[in-house]
Parts: sequence; structure tokens; C-alpha cells
Amino acid sequence: MTGRNDPGAEWIRLERPRLGTRVTFANDEFFGARERLIDEHEPVFVADRYDDHGKWMDGWETRRRRVPGHDFCVLRLGIPGVIHGFDIDTRHFTGNFPPEASIDACDSDEDVPEAGWHELLPKTQLTGDAHHYLSVEPGERCTHVRLNIYPDGGIARLRVFGEIRPDFSGIDGVIDLVAVENGGRALACSDEHYGSMHNLNLAGRGVNMGDGWETARRRGPGNDWVILALGHRGTIERVEIDTAHFKGNYPDRASIEAGQFANAAEALAPDAAWRILLPAAKLEADQRHVLDTALADIGPVTHARLSIYPDGGVSRLRLYGRIGRDT
Repeated sequence: MTGRNDPGAEWIRLERPRLGTRVTFANDEFFGARERLIDEHEPVFVADRYDDHGKWMDGWETRRRRVPGHDFCVLRLGIPGVIHGFDIDTRHFTGNFPPEASIDACDSDEDVPEAGWHELLPKTQLTGDAHHYLSVEPGERCTHVRLNIYPDGGIARLRVFGEIRPDFSGIDGVIDLVAVENGGRALACSDEHYGSMHNLNLAGRGVNMGDGWETARRRGPGNDWVILALGHRGTIERVEIDTAHFKGNYPDRASIEAGQFANAAEALAPDAAWRILLPAAKLEADQRHVLDTALADIGPVTHARLSIYPDGGVSRLRLYGRIGRDT
């Protein structure tokens, strides 16, 4: 286990409510509702806000424990996954944060499992008003996460970083090979100043301009790009590039390259053998672009690189195709 790097730079956030994740149980939530733990928004502090229980805090907060034991809450992931790390965020909790926390996981059909838990993160020291980025050794797929705090206190947010590994054995036909629910994920990009690359393959159309991938304004030569891993090796038959909500800042053009690589390191290598799937195509503002006739027949691929010229924002990327079966 390490605690130095942000695992969210590479992995997707499994705790997001838009993926269906719920906080199904907390043994106590006297000062702060358990649902706040996975709120999509950054935590805030409102100095003069109070409710019937006392000072309002933007997070999950338990009462002061007067008996032995510790407090805990349970998350049921909307899409089961393999966990690679966490961010235990105590921002704005200064005199009321837990001094220690640990995290367990399990695979269960129950909302609040009683058995089958195994430790992912051993008891770890926390500090107040801080991010705690903690990587863990990936294990088996899990459906639930249990956050334990010792002995009590408040956590602003819990972020769960990992990957989705679907079962493709019964799938036949065309699917979105890069969709997050099918195991696709963004690996790296040239810039994501205004919007995360991890928004590109979320379900549904973007809800606003912040719900997409957007780069800073490019002032020098070159262009921006993002590399994504498909959920399964497959042959891409149709591409959709959606610039929803991007009106004065959409890219002028976009192209897509793809290739077969054994792992992320190969795809990210400077000499990676990319092949052109979609030559540079003109884009329009706030529009879904369906592109199929211009696609090259390059066979099964595992990764794709979207290049935008010269910069700007893309809401969603869809790569529809058929999964490649081993023969």
C-alpha cells in the first residue's frame, strides 16, 4: 500500500451516485447525513449554518461516542468493480475528524451484508481538513465498501477509485466498447484544465459544460489528445463525438487512432503503434456527430486515442463495435 499519489488520476470513481452507488447504512449520522459522503460536489463550509442537531457540516458526521466501539457506514456500488485506491477527505473537519480509519470490502447481493468482509485498507491515521489519497493492492471484484472510523467524527467525502470488469460471455452484437459500464476508462490526456477525461465515457449525454472533457486554451503549436482503454478488445464500427453544451469552445476538428496493446504502459509509450481509425473530421457546436462511413477497417483494437484540433471541449465519446472473441 502507498499513500503518496492520487489514484484518481488513472482509475474511475466507483462511488459516484450517477453510477448507481448508494450509502445503504450508517450506525450513526446524528450531525451529518450518510448520503453526503458520496456527494458529487466538493465539500463546502458555511460558517453560520446550523440545524436542529447543531453545526451543519457538509459530510457524514456521527455524535461523540461515549461507549466502547467505533462508527461505520456501508456503500453499495452501483457497478461492481476492482478497487485500486481511496480518498478519505476530511476537508472542513478540524476538531471533529476521526484520528483513524480503515476500509473493508465484500461481494454480496444484500444491501447491508453481515458476512464476507475482508480488509482492503488497514487502520490508517487521518488528519483534519485534508485529502488522504491511499492506494491498495487490487483484489477480487467487490460490490460493497465499509468505511470504519475510530472512534467517531466526520468525513466530508469518500472517493473509491477502481476499474470495472464486466462479464462479456453472454454479449453478442454491437455495444459501446469504451462505455464506463462496459469497463472502458480514460488513461491519460494532454490537459484537462476545465473538465475531467473520465467524463468522456459516462452514461447519457452531458448535463452541462462541466460534464465533459475540456482543455485550456492552447497558445502554442500542437493539439490536445486523450487515450482510452476499451473494456474489451473489439472492432469499432461507429463513432459518436458529442459536443453537447460546448458552443464557443468546441474543437474545430477531431481524429481517432486505435491499436492493439497488451497493457496501458504499451498504449502510453511514445512509440506506440497507432493506426488511423477516423481521419480528422470537422466538428460543430453543441451537436452529436455520428461517424461511420469514414472509418477505416483496422480490425480488433484494445485502445483508442482521440485527438482534438487544436483544443476545446468534448462531452462524450462513443465507440460502438463488436467484441473480439479469442479463437
